[in-house]
Amino acid sequence: MDDIDIKLIELLQKNSRMTISTLSKKLALSRPSITERILRLQEKNIIEEFTARISLKNIGKNIILFMQLSSLKVSMDIFEEMVKKDEDILECHRVTGPINYFIKAAVNNMDDMSFLIDRLLPYGDVNTSVVLKSPVSYRHIIPKNTNMR
Repeated sequence: MDDIDIKLIELLQKNSRMTISTLSKKLALSRPSITERILRLQEKNIIEEFTARISLKNIGKNIILFMQLSSLKVSMDIFEEMVKKDEDILECHRVTGPINYFIKAAVNNMDDMSFLIDRLLPYGDVNTSVVLKSPVSYRHIIPKNTNMR
């Protein structure tokens, strides 16, 4: 990756719908060169996907939760298959230490939070924290120049 790739990644993170023509102008490169760079970044799995970030609040997901699951009562495979299917769960990470999993979830209201906790209880001990404020809710990742090609 060179400085141009890094700038390209930065621009795409700010607006993944930016056209090849616009990227070409901003980076002072030809459109085929921009297309080739994007494809190369995808082939290297540096760019995993192009998505839209959705406002949780504006779709009724008013409560964000961080949950810890410990003392797992079933196999990891069974638990992980369950969380993959639960649409209230945004992220789930298996971690080291006394906690087995950290879970980020978003629900509509306190009743939905209670239902989610009830769904998780058969799998282990659940500790839930409600997000009050998010001073950094999302951050663009700008890689350092590694001069790898």
